[in-house]
Amino acid sequence: MEHARNIRLRLLSYIVIAYMLLAYIWWSVVLYEKNKDAFYAKRELLLIGMVAEGRVSSSSEFYQTATYLELKDKYQTQTSMILGEAVVFVCSLLIGLYLINRSYHKEMMAARQRRNFLLSITHELKSPIASIQLILETMQKRGTIKQEIKERLLNNALNDTKRLNGLVSNLLLSAKLESAYQPHRENLDLAELIEDILDKLRHKHPTFKFSYIQDGNIPIIHADRTGMTSVAINLLENAIKYSTGSTEIQTYLSFVKDQIILKIADNGIGIDDKEKKKIFEKFYRIGNEDTRKTKGTGLGLYIVAEIIKAHQGRINVLDNKPHGTIFSIQLPVKNKAAEPFDISRRAS
Repeated sequence: MEHARNIRLRLLSYIVIAYMLLAYIWWSVVLYEKNKDAFYAKRELLLIGMVAEGRVSSSSEFYQTATYLELKDKYQTQTSMILGEAVVFVCSLLIGLYLINRSYHKEMMAARQRRNFLLSITHELKSPIASIQLILETMQKRGTIKQEIKERLLNNALNDTKRLNGLVSNLLLSAKLESAYQPHRENLDLAELIEDILDKLRHKHPTFKFSYIQDGNIPIIHADRTGMTSVAINLLENAIKYSTGSTEIQTYLSFVKDQIILKIADNGIGIDDKEKKKIFEKFYRIGNEDTRKTKGTGLGLYIVAEIIKAHQGRINVLDNKPHGTIFSIQLPVKNKAAEPFDISRRAS
């Protein structure tokens, strides 16, 4: 219903602008012709008068007089004004048409993203809640449960609770990023942080191979530990989400020209070039929520981009070869005198 109303308003706007455009073109042509007719009439009247007064003897002599040249100059000035105003007005209408069309597309995109977000957040909340409810009901109805089954049920409930907690944390952090986020900077060993996260993911996702390569000594940086943890987890889980089967996810960490460079590469489905500039928008997810198979709310990469921006860093999306995606982050190191993390190049 709302979509149909928006289409009608858009069509009405186009019709009004088209009518105004045609009407102004018509009146511009009429004004141009009237101005030309008035010039010709004044010219003939002036010629007749000057011949009668004996001031000129021929038309060619009349066309050289200062009076005629002044009349001609006024005519050309008025003609230029008419044409100039017509061009400005037509350009204004075309710009207005472009802005209306762009605004419409932005509104439609925002509406689709809100719809996708509501669908995804409903699914993300409903699944763990239903799972926890089922586990609690099972334990309530069955008086005696084998210890092995009980531990498995409790672990599942705990994992679902952690999932809910992570979702709520992302929602709160995304809201904070829009207004009041300021990095709580502290001395941070980024290499150690990345290794700790990778160790946890290896236990959580045993079918994936997580490789880590550190190139040289990585200095201690002054950064927000919570924020950088969120960056690493979101990028790694995003790589897991869009990879299929047993695959390798590579993490590179290096220090080059006063910048720490973090790269996370996967061999997944990859990202189209037209999508690369959109994936960091809030709530944006590739595809349609009705047919999408991957879980998520469209907040992860938005949070990553905003946290990196708050640390005066940059993030780029590259194609991995032969397939997959590489997220590359550059973080400036301002405290150059900090002790480096003394580990030589290694891989695990």
